[in-house]
Amino acid sequence: MSHEETKQLIGKAALVTGGSRGIGEAIVLRLARAGADVAFTYRENEELAVGVVARVKEAGGRAIALRADAADAEAVRGAVAAAAAEYGRLDILVNNAGAGVLAPIADLALADVDRVLAVNIRAPFLAVQAALAHLREGGRIITVGSCMAERVAFPGATLYATSKTALTGLTKSLARELGPAGITANLVHPGPIDTDMNPADGPAADAQASLTALGRFGTAGEVAETVAYLAGPAGAYVTGASIAVDGGFAA
Repeated sequence: MSHEETKQLIGKAALVTGGSRGIGEAIVLRLARAGADVAFTYRENEELAVGVVARVKEAGGRAIALRADAADAEAVRGAVAAAAAEYGRLDILVNNAGAGVLAPIADLALADVDRVLAVNIRAPFLAVQAALAHLREGGRIITVGSCMAERVAFPGATLYATSKTALTGLTKSLARELGPAGITANLVHPGPIDTDMNPADGPAADAQASLTALGRFGTAGEVAETVAYLAGPAGAYVTGASIAVDGGFAA
C-alpha cells in the first residue's frame, strides 16, 4: 500500500469525542495513522488520555486531549472551539462519547434519564451546531450509535436504545440540510465490541456473541476502519447512511 493510500487525511483536522479508550481510542489512532491532526475529549481519566496522545506522537502524528464531560453543554461547545483553534480548521467530527444505563424502565431514576439523553443525543447535536462554524465542503460528521438502535434483543435497554435510535433522525436530517454545502453525515452502529467496558471474556459475552451472525465480538479497530472510510475520500458519496459493524447482530 502506497504512502498516498495510507495517508489520505493529511491536512485534515478531526475531533473525536470520548477518545481516551475503547472504540474512541481506536478511532483517534486510526485517523491519526491516516494523517489527520486529531483532538479528542475525555471525561476524567487524564492518564489514559495522555497515553493516547503519546501513542499518536510516537507514530509521527499530532494529537491533543481536551477534558470535557459530554453531559456539559458548554464543555461540548468549548471542545469544538478548542480543536478548531489548535489546528486552525475542523474537517471531521466524530461523535463517539456515550453513556448507558441498563435497567428495567421502572427502575430508572430521572438522573439516569437526563444523563443518558444529554450525552447520547444533546451532546452530538450541540457538537454539530458548534462545528458548523468550521466545517467546509468535504466536511464529515460521523456519529457512533449502537446495534441496539436496530435490534433490541434483550430487556432492560429501553433508555439506551431510545437515545441511540434518535441518532438516526439526527443523521438523516443533517445529510439533507448539509448536503448542499458538500458536508456528509453518517451513523455507525457497532455491535458487541471487545472493550474494557464490555470485554469479550466477560460474564455476558457468550450470550452477546450468540446474538450475532458471526458468533463473535468485534474489535474496536474494526469499527475505526469504517469511520476512517467515511472520513476519507472513498466515503465522499455516502451520506445519511446507517452502517452496521455488528457481526450480523441486526440481521
